[in-house]
Amino acid sequence: MFGLFKSDPKKKLQKQYEQVLGQAQHAQRNGDMKLFAELSAKADAIYQEIKKLG
Repeated sequence: MFGLFKSDPKKKLQKQYEQVLGQAQHAQRNGDMKLFAELSAKADAIYQEIKKLG
């Protein structure tokens, strides 16, 4: 009952992961490959954290 309002860290990371992927896609479409590479690396790091949480 009291755990009802606790935030789920996995959901928070998933939302952040999707947001960064969207930014990376936008950078790629605009031709900014350096920013795309940076954002892709950041998204991969977030994905690894999600995998650790199970």
